[in-house]
Amino acid sequence: MLDFQGLIKDNTLYTFHSHTEFCDGRAPMRTMAAAAVAAGFGHYGFSPHSPIPLESPCNMSFEAVDDYFAEYKAISSDPALASCRFYAGMEVDYLGADWGPSNAYFHNLPLDYIIGSVHFIPTQEGEMVDIDGHFDNFKRRMEKYFRNDIEYVVDAFYGQSEAMIAAGGFDILGHFDKVGQNASYYKPGIEQSSFYQSYIDRMVELISARKLTIELNTKARAEHGRFFPSEGALARLLEAGVTVLVNSDAHRPECINASRDEALRLVENLTR
Repeated sequence: MLDFQGLIKDNTLYTFHSHTEFCDGRAPMRTMAAAAVAAGFGHYGFSPHSPIPLESPCNMSFEAVDDYFAEYKAISSDPALASCRFYAGMEVDYLGADWGPSNAYFHNLPLDYIIGSVHFIPTQEGEMVDIDGHFDNFKRRMEKYFRNDIEYVVDAFYGQSEAMIAAGGFDILGHFDKVGQNASYYKPGIEQSSFYQSYIDRMVELISARKLTIELNTKARAEHGRFFPSEGALARLLEAGVTVLVNSDAHRPECINASRDEALRLVENLTR
């Protein structure tokens, strides 16, 4: 496991969460790497959405994995990009007991680290459905797959998250309250409810007890006005001594440094 605390101690220009054309990103790896070098980054991690045993336009294919590592090696050995250290990561989707970050498949790959994330949850009938992404898609899936039951969706998301934590196998916990964004658009005020906050309380307890490394994900800040996790949960986790990485979750080169300064100020203010 990488010493994330040590890596970020003296260099705030980093990210360990980024996507490229190997999954749902919008630029080649080399373009993202060049942008990191141009921005003065000291550390940059690639983290394509992992292959999964489901049809998904957002996840890399099993067939592309070898090409991903080959491109990573080429970038890492390029003298023109030597001012930044690059890492081969992967954002692994937790689908259940049979597929997730703890699966041996991922631990047999030459990965520097794994982000564990939940994007898919089971419907009431057990079908796995992606609940991430644009709200328009989420709203359609609520009707088509989830009987418009937002409380079920929230419960299933955090149930998957807790199961993933119990199974382990990851180095960074990715955007652990991500469902809150679409849930709040679907039912305004739900995140402030005691129903929803009970899940956040449980996640904070689990993360704190296990001293997991989490990310402060900045991807949604400019467009949606929020970080993942929310400020309240973040404050409690920082107080518990949890390592927090400011990750941009960039899908485009112009976004690799999105809202970083604001996020770093937030962390600084909460740890005073």
